[in-house]
Parts: sequence; C-alpha cells; structure tokens
Amino acid sequence: MCSPLQTNLVLVILLYSNFSYALSSSLFPSSCQLWGQFRLNEMHNSGDIILGGLFPVHFYSSGSYPSFTSEPQQPTCHGFYELGFRQAQTMAFAIDEINRNTNLLPNVTLGYTLYDNCNELGIGFRGVLSLASGQEDQILLDDTCTGNPPVLGIVGDSSSTASIAISSVLGLYRVPIVSYFATCSCLSDHKKYPSFFRTIPSDAFQVRAMIKILKHFAWTWAGLLISDDDYGRHAARSIQFELSLSGEGCLDYIEVLPWDKDTYELRRIVNVMKKSTAHVVIVFAYESRILNLMEEVVRQNVTGLQWMASEAWSAAAVLQTPHLMPYLGGTLGIAIRHGEIPGLREFLLKIRPNLHQNNSYGNSMVNQFWEFTFQCKFSPVPSGWLEGGGVLCTGQEDLENVYSDFLDISSLRPEYNVYKAVYALAHSLNNMLRCKPGNGHFSGNSCAALKSLEPWQLLYYLERVNFTTPFGDQVSFDENGDVIPIYDVMNWLWLPDGSTKVQNVGEVKGSVLNGEELILDENKIFWNFKSRTPPRSVCSESCPPGTHMVRRKGEPKCCFDCIPCSEGKITNKTEDFWSNPQRDHCVPKKTEFLSYHEPLGICLAATSLLGTFICAVVLGIFFYYRRTPIIRASNSELSFQLLLSLKLCFLCSLLFIGRPRLWTCQLRHAAFGISFVLCVSCILVKTMVVLAVFKASKPGGAANLKWFGAMQQRGTILFLTCIQAIICTTWLVSSSPTPHKNTQYHNDKIIYECSVGSSVGFGVLLGYIGILAFLSFLIAFLARNLPDSFNEAKLITFSMLIFCAVWVAFVPAYISSPGNHADAVEVFAILASSFGLLVALFGPKCYIMLLRPEMNTKKVIMGRGTES
Repeated sequence: MCSPLQTNLVLVILLYSNFSYALSSSLFPSSCQLWGQFRLNEMHNSGDIILGGLFPVHFYSSGSYPSFTSEPQQPTCHGFYELGFRQAQTMAFAIDEINRNTNLLPNVTLGYTLYDNCNELGIGFRGVLSLASGQEDQILLDDTCTGNPPVLGIVGDSSSTASIAISSVLGLYRVPIVSYFATCSCLSDHKKYPSFFRTIPSDAFQVRAMIKILKHFAWTWAGLLISDDDYGRHAARSIQFELSLSGEGCLDYIEVLPWDKDTYELRRIVNVMKKSTAHVVIVFAYESRILNLMEEVVRQNVTGLQWMASEAWSAAAVLQTPHLMPYLGGTLGIAIRHGEIPGLREFLLKIRPNLHQNNSYGNSMVNQFWEFTFQCKFSPVPSGWLEGGGVLCTGQEDLENVYSDFLDISSLRPEYNVYKAVYALAHSLNNMLRCKPGNGHFSGNSCAALKSLEPWQLLYYLERVNFTTPFGDQVSFDENGDVIPIYDVMNWLWLPDGSTKVQNVGEVKGSVLNGEELILDENKIFWNFKSRTPPRSVCSESCPPGTHMVRRKGEPKCCFDCIPCSEGKITNKTEDFWSNPQRDHCVPKKTEFLSYHEPLGICLAATSLLGTFICAVVLGIFFYYRRTPIIRASNSELSFQLLLSLKLCFLCSLLFIGRPRLWTCQLRHAAFGISFVLCVSCILVKTMVVLAVFKASKPGGAANLKWFGAMQQRGTILFLTCIQAIICTTWLVSSSPTPHKNTQYHNDKIIYECSVGSSVGFGVLLGYIGILAFLSFLIAFLARNLPDSFNEAKLITFSMLIFCAVWVAFVPAYISSPGNHADAVEVFAILASSFGLLVALFGPKCYIMLLRPEMNTKKVIMGRGTES
C-alpha cells in the first residue's frame, strides 16, 4: 500500500506535467485550453493586477483513493478553521486598504483570488496551479503574446512541505511566492527556490532563539519531540547542529510524533519522557499531533516537565484547557511577532455572504464561514436538515452577537505576517511602476509596463523592497529571501480561578552585528512548579574544584562523572593538579612565588643592588678621606666593618627572591641573621667606644680605654656574631627551613614558599637581633648629649630608632601577609632598615666630606669653633 506521502508525490508529478503542458504555448500557437478544472473553495475580487493567496480554511480533506483507472474524484474539505479564514480576510483587508491609499499604487487597482488549501498538499498544489494558469476554459493568445498573467504574486502557503513543492515548480517560472507561515530552514536556499520569500523567520533563527532561552536558564539537558515532516526533521537537525556548535547543551532523546493516534507509539514516547532525567521538553510539531500526545501524558499523569513550544503551537487555544493546563501550564514558547492592524475588526464585521453562490462548484469561503459561525445552512439544504431542527441561513445574522475567536484581534500573529506579505508585494509593484523610461533595470534600461507585467519583473523589485509597517517593524528580505527575524517569547499562565492566559514575557531579535538578542522579563514568567522557580535540567552537575570531568561511555557529552584530579596521575598529591576552567581535564596548578620576572620582585632586587652600590660608593669615599679628622674621629675600622656588614645585609635580601630551593631556604635566614647581628654588633661596639672616649677625657677616666682597644673591639664583634651563628646552626640542624607548597590561600594556586621549620628558632634569631639593637639604642640614648659638635651618639640613636621601628612593624605585617607576600614584607624590612642605618650613620659624614670640607677639621670636630 502506498503511503499518503507517496500518493501526494505521484499527484504532484501529474499536476506539474499538466501545468507545464498548459503553459507551453508552442504546442498551442493560437490558444490554450484547460483539460479540466479544480473544484476549490475561493474568494475573488477583480482588479488591474491580481494577487493570489493560499490559506488553510479547513483542517481536513477527504476523497477517493486514486485507482489510476478512472478520473479521481474532487476532494471534499471539512472541519472549518475560522482563524485560517481570518488570515484570508486579512489579505482582502490589506488589498482594500492599499486600494484606498493614494500614495501607494495610485491609479492601479489590486484584486485577489484566494483559495483554500484545506491543510493538504495536493489541494494546495491544485490551488497554486489554478492561480498561475487561470481557470478560464480557453485563453486566446495574440501574435505578440502580451497580456498579464492570471496572478503576478502569491501569498502562501502556510505549510513548509507545501511551500517546498510549490516553490520547486513556480520557481522555474519566477513567480514570486511570499509565505507567512512556512518556517523550514531548507527554504532559505535561494538558488533552489529563487522566487520564494517569507515574512516569518526561518526555523534556523527559531532554533537559535530556543537555545538562547536554554542557555539563559542554564538548561543543558533536554528532550526533543518533532513531527514527521519537513518542519520537524529540519528543526531536529538544526537543534543538534547548534547545540554541538555551541557546546552548551545536549539532547537526551529525539522522538518523532506519529501522524495519527497510534496509541502504542504514543505510550512508548511518554515512557521515554518519564524515564528521562531531562526536565525540559522541546516540541516542534503542530497542535493536532500534540493533542494526541497530551492525552497519553494525562493518562500517565506525567508532571514536573517544562515544555518549550515552537511557533506552530505556542499560542494554540485548543491546548489551553482545564484538562491540560495542569501539565502544560508554564510553557515557554516562541511565537510569531504580534502586530496591530487598525481597522481590521471593522472590516471583518462587514463580511456578508453571497446568497447567489451556494455549495456547488466554486464554493464561497464566506458562505462556509457563515454556516459555521451561525450553525445554519444556506438553501438548498441537505435532506433532513430542517427536519432535524437545523436552521436556515438568511444572511442577515449579526456577527457581533456571536462570541468567536474570529473577531478577537488582540494578538494578531499569522495575520500580521499576511499583512506584511501583501504590503511587500504592493511596495514592489509600486517601485516597479514608478520606474522612469530610460532608467529601468531591464534590458536596454527599459521599465515594466502595466499592460504587460511579468512575474520575473516583480521578483527583481521584491528582492530589494524595504518599508516599515504602521506598527514600526521594518520589512526587507536578505539574500535568502528571509525577513529580518524577530519572535515573541510567550508563557502559558494558569490563573487561580482555573482560566488561562498566554502572556508575552520577552522577545528575540536578530541583528547583523550582535546576532540573536534575548530580552526576558523573568518577573512575569509563571513556573508550574511548587517552588515557582525555574527547574534544574542538567544530566550531571558541574564538577567541584579539584576534580575533572570524565565522559560516560555511550552517553552525550553533558553526562559525566567527576574524578578527583589526583586519580590517574603520577603523583598522589591532589594539590599538584587542578581542573581547567571547563573542568574536563586536570592541569598542573599555577605556582606563585616572589619571582625576578614580576614587577615586585624586579623592584626589590633593583633596590637591593642599589643599596649595595651605595655602600660601595660610601666605602670608597671613606677610604679616600680616611686620614681626615671626621673619619679618624668616628673609628675608621669600625666604620669600614659596618659598611661591609651593610653590604651583606643588602645582598642577603636577594636570597628571598626567586623559586625557593632547599639551599636558598636554609641560607636566606642564616645569612639574614648573621649579617644583621654583625651590623648591629659594630654599632653597639661603636657606641660603647664613643662613650668610653668621652669618659676617658675626664679626670681618672683614662683607665676605661684599655678595655676598648682594637683587639677588644674585634673580639666583641666576633663573639656576638658567633652567638648568632650558633643559633642559626642549631636551628638548621634541628628543624631546617624547607621549600613548601602552600595551598591554604588559594585552591587553584600553589604558593611556593620557605617554611621556617621551627618557629622557635626563627623567633630566637629575631629576638637576639632585637636585644642587640635595643642595647645599642639605649647606650646611644644615654650618650646623646656629649659636648662634641659632631656627636656620633646622636646619629647612632637616630639610626637605631629607625631600625627598631622598622622591625617592630615587620612582625605583625609578616604574620598577616599571605603566601609570597610574606617574603616581600621581609625583604622590604631588610632594605628599609639597611637604608635607615646607611643614611643615618654615613649620610652626615659624606655631606661634610663632599660638600662642607671646611667642617672636616679637628677644631670643628672637637667643638672649638670653625676655622676661617
């Protein structure tokens, strides 16, 4: 048995053959004659230029199965669709409005011929062939073959499948087709469908809009239901492609909804949805398919799902019933852009039946609408109608007295696209007829003439049309025949009183510069969950820090396990590795330390070398002026020892910069402790010598000097320094400082530092330096009022005050500094105290020697005046 699709395909081929045969004027040099006529529901209005239209005024059709042994019977349409009829009336209204507009197509009257496609490919194809070839029994052709074709352009079809078939044929003859509802992305191939345009965005944009919503709510795990046609299959391919391209989501399942009510298949699909961990279900299908599905969903009581609707059913009133809203409430949908069409309702109220046109050939869609709305029949009525209580239509019934969705124009969506399609054709015609001879776009710069217009001429201007609707939307077509995309985002609201409402909660716009732009008002969205918050729909939760994703075999990439970064590595130390930003594999942690390659390390190293250089310069100055009174008076040997120890202090700070190693960790604190003890010991001995010299100048004080000779000074410095050396040795032997990877400050970073090993050892080292510094400060403070003009004790007092202040501030700063900043604080303290000693002790002397040589005399130094 042939499938319905195969039957339709055979019918299309036969119709196309007849159509081509009818159009071939070479076979009929003087006339063309139709072999037969199609019985179609229609609306017609004459004019100078005729536009055609195809609309789904009926849901279903029935006819005999073709036997290919006799002429097939004409199909019969049933199941009146009042919203499809409103779309047809919208086209009639737009043409009537254009005819009343003196600025658009002046002196030209537009007419229309509209056919009902009955939501069936074969009937829609019959209609478009009738529009393109005409329904006249015989067409006489003159010698020049001039005269307008039956229609110059067609608005329709609503179905993607029908539009593909129609465009494949009419595209050969360059007859413009502007669809208001066909969204299949396959129709964007302008090379394959050169005369196809549409005022509704393609599914490619709709898919990207849906993925924008998925991304906005962090839904990375969803199911997909599609219809078994071009609309559904192309949507599925687009969604899979876009998700793989973005890498931000996966589909748990893809199921195809059956055409008819296949109970077994529907039960299987619902079972798949129940077992799935995806809480978001995307549906690309028509409302008739979803009705069958929802019956099974209700039967199995499948709740807790967040439905996402394509534009085909995002505003379907037939699904918004108290029976289904407990399951479909909160649905988010992509809807055709709504628009306002002023005057449409008044136009619809003026509809009146044609009492002279009954249900014979050439059925009037208006009469069928009248019968459907008022539940009556025009004469002649079917047998038994009146006897069964049926009412006879008079044609005088009042539409305003009947409650119907037909007159509700609060949210015009397909109708708005129809309105834009008609105006696109009208603006193209207007631009074409305004052409000035000699400036045309056709051969020889000619223009199109009203009496000999050709569809391919209109096609040229339709590709370049650009206008703005009264609602404020710009209409133009890109190189694929697609309109500037824009969709509304709808939400199904379930009110406490049991009523329903479909509200606009945002929009998705297309832009050449910014791509798709999603605007959502989340405060308006109704969520059909107890929490009244968006659901969570992921296959696997994001891996926590320190772990990495491992894909589950045979499952989508959104499903994974989180494995600690230590597993499977050479080392078992978890802190050595960390997950990368995507957390799909482990990478070594970033290691931080006070480096020579970072600005802080460079500045500190440069300062250390600068201090060393200044010490060398001062040492040279002192050596050059070593025989002058100021050097001799300040104990030159101790001064040279002090300068050398300060150089060591500056240089030891370099051990704190660079990657910590075992030898640098052990050496840095030992070098620091011994260098500073050597420096402070020199200052302490220097202070004691100054005090002894002052006391020796008094009667009976000469005996004090024998305890402060050169050997005693050197011995004291060596003894005090050896104590520090013993402390450092004991510390290094008992609990040596070692390199340490510190992860307590940052999980994803390793702070490479030197652990002090023994805090007691480090404390004793600092405490010993502090004791010597305090003794130096105390002795110098007691000797600060010596009568000499150049008082060494005052300089020592000031220098030790700076030294003590720096190291008192160092302790809390060092303890509170995290990671490698502790090393920087210690280096800063070393440099600050070293510069303080260097400047305070040697700055005044260098000033006198270099800039005030007249003060460098014995009399001035002894405080006896200034030599002239």
